Amino acid sequence: MAAFFMANLNKGSKKLLNAWAFYDWANSVYSLVIASAVFPIFYQALFSSAGVETVTVFGGEIRSTPLISYTTAAAFLTVSVLSPILSGIADYVGNKKVFMQFFCYLGSVSCIALYFFDLDHIYLSLTFYYFGLIGFWASLVFYNSYLPDIAFKEQQDSISAKGFSMGYIGSVILLIFNLIMVLNPQWFGLGEGDEASMKAMRISFITVGIWWMSFSQYTFFHLPKGVSSGHKVTRRVIFNGFKELRGVYNSLSENIRLKRYLGAFFVYSMAVQTVMLVATYFGEKEICWCEGCEDISCSEKTIGLILSILIIQLVAVLGAYLTSRASFKYGNIPTLIVINIIWLAICVVAFFIETPFQFYSTAGAVGLVMGGIQALSRSTYSKFLPQTEDTTSFFSFYDVAEKIGIVVGMIIYGFIDQITGSMRNSVLFLVLFFATGVILLLRVPKNLPE
Repeated sequence: MAAFFMANLNKGSKKLLNAWAFYDWANSVYSLVIASAVFPIFYQALFSSAGVETVTVFGGEIRSTPLISYTTAAAFLTVSVLSPILSGIADYVGNKKVFMQFFCYLGSVSCIALYFFDLDHIYLSLTFYYFGLIGFWASLVFYNSYLPDIAFKEQQDSISAKGFSMGYIGSVILLIFNLIMVLNPQWFGLGEGDEASMKAMRISFITVGIWWMSFSQYTFFHLPKGVSSGHKVTRRVIFNGFKELRGVYNSLSENIRLKRYLGAFFVYSMAVQTVMLVATYFGEKEICWCEGCEDISCSEKTIGLILSILIIQLVAVLGAYLTSRASFKYGNIPTLIVINIIWLAICVVAFFIETPFQFYSTAGAVGLVMGGIQALSRSTYSKFLPQTEDTTSFFSFYDVAEKIGIVVGMIIYGFIDQITGSMRNSVLFLVLFFATGVILLLRVPKNLPE
């Protein structure tokens, strides 16, 4: 019944905009606790406590970091295939909120299931991780497509940035709580020692699922449901999303700004998302946090890694705000060009860093440009869209381009890591993507469409 109350909320209303942005508060705990902070530490600690460097998967031996890179790539590939199918169905039945809810719940339940992650049941464990990632990213397909529906063009930069800022703040609150629990498990009746800390990490996965599922209810209450068509879903409808993507692709020839921007976005987003997904694994493997730094379970390393993630998140709030202001003054494309140049420099510097202080400094730089490039990329794409009511198809195309880019980025990253035995070489290779992104952005016409 919640959707019927939507009739009182007009496009551009403050309450509707805040309800939309609040989903970032709800779901960003996944990207922070699971994708960036606690799970990567937990994952590597499992290998350390078992005294192994590799596991046997599909008959072959593979190191821990390439394994999670390939699993991540497989999940993103699935999302890129599912997105057009689901978007086509959502458009046909006129209820994309139901799909957003389904993937929200799939992701949150999968996070809770990560409590049971272990190396003895590696296939099942990776399945939980796989579905958690799918739930998070697939729900964003529909979430992002709401932006031009609920906000006018002049509101989109600011509300997009506000969403990311709310996500950073909310996720930091939960991460701090989880950090306290991991470092002081005895305060929560979990005992003392490494095993107690590992159990605290497992419990943190449950808190993510509950947080995500609970806070998303405010967003679902206020977002429009859409107009139900009453049509049944047929085979033609299932594949209609791919036809719509082809239609979007064909329409790019009539919108040179959008076409060139998407080409640039595909390349630089590939590198940005890869860095964000592997940053903690890089810090865990390549930085010497303390004497005997090969010990993954040392408290200095745990504190250091999570502290670096907190730095990224907190600075990202400022970064999103500054980027929004810069885009208003200098324009979206020039701002994106500068941000890509900064990202390029970060990757070069990351190849040489070895100490915790150097890692913290690099984390601060990442935070400054991370939130900005995400928020501005999303709002820039929204601004370049032609006049249409079919926003879901256009954002599905956007998300498919982003996900395929991530698949390519993670496979290349994992491959270089596997054959060279060092993640540093993989990070340095990403410089090529940012450099190419700058060149492609320079080809985008400067003036935004009216």
